[in-house]
Amino acid sequence: MAIVSTSSLRPLHQYSSFPKCPNFSHYSRFRPRLHFSSLRLFSSAIRATAAVAVEPDLGTQQNQKLEVDLFACPVCYEPLIRKGPPGFNLPAIYRSGFKCKRCNKSYSSKDIYLDLTVTAGLREYSEIKPTGTELFRSPLVSFLYERGWRQNFNQSGFPGPDEEFNMAQEYFKSAEGGLLVDVSCGSGLFSRKFAKSGTYSRVIALDFSENMLRQCYDFIKSDDTLLTTNLALVRADVSRLPFSSGSVDAVHAGAALHCWPSPLNAIAEITRILRSGGVFVGTTFLRYNSSTPWILRSLREDLRLMKSILHDSAYVQRSRQTYIYLTEEEIKDVCTSCGLTNYSSKVQQYFIMFSAQKP
Repeated sequence: MAIVSTSSLRPLHQYSSFPKCPNFSHYSRFRPRLHFSSLRLFSSAIRATAAVAVEPDLGTQQNQKLEVDLFACPVCYEPLIRKGPPGFNLPAIYRSGFKCKRCNKSYSSKDIYLDLTVTAGLREYSEIKPTGTELFRSPLVSFLYERGWRQNFNQSGFPGPDEEFNMAQEYFKSAEGGLLVDVSCGSGLFSRKFAKSGTYSRVIALDFSENMLRQCYDFIKSDDTLLTTNLALVRADVSRLPFSSGSVDAVHAGAALHCWPSPLNAIAEITRILRSGGVFVGTTFLRYNSSTPWILRSLREDLRLMKSILHDSAYVQRSRQTYIYLTEEEIKDVCTSCGLTNYSSKVQQYFIMFSAQKP
């Protein structure tokens, strides 16, 4: 694995043109069709069996059954009751309805993903998330993510998707054959790799961005084997994951932690859903690394402190940031404070892959 010299590089967040305005000169011919026409093809193909809410008075239909599902209500964390065709794949889940018996809330597929957010089904109320979250809900950013955006990460030391996947697989050895959830999956770059590997019984591509999940499906439909594999697309909030406690074997979060409004809350939630022995693997950008001169570290920390004072509190200052870049020490501190053990990490320039396990 080639390592780029750090002398010619700066931290990702110091590049004024990245990530908001990456250079995509090779892709200037692309004119993104933001309406995602492929969704209509998928919807029309299964319109006759579109997803329905699970209601007590629904009659028994052929090839359908009522069962307790692995998904849980994001409100009360009770396992959802699923009604629909059996199977854990995109068509079967799309045709299924889900309902929580405790709070009586129903969930169904919207477009090509299952919406398991707390806000699912709301008609009047809506929420605006922090800038870092809302940016990735953009159709344009979703379209460009694997068409130049993600490739820019190598400037900060990311070794590339193939190598990152192989590194993650090494950490996930103990979770082989289990359920893997790829949180903040984006356009499904790693979700598809995990699903195609055949290493896991089920893979869930989970993201808060509707357009990222639509883009994920656009990539999936070009590979017939993925349409029928044990792969699901789910919209959910990383701070309110729709799974029962101790039900997941592995959680992956690729280039995601810096985008979360609260990394601490997100990792606490990941710890909750992991079973005993379950593994969490993540990658992100570091604020600085061990080779950063101490005077630069001190300067950056002083600047952060000054901003916190000007904005009354660190919380307010962070809430206004697009991204939150942590240090190696802070990432380890957050993981261990949430109860995770066996922490380890690999660092290359401003890239870090870290892993921890639930005891």
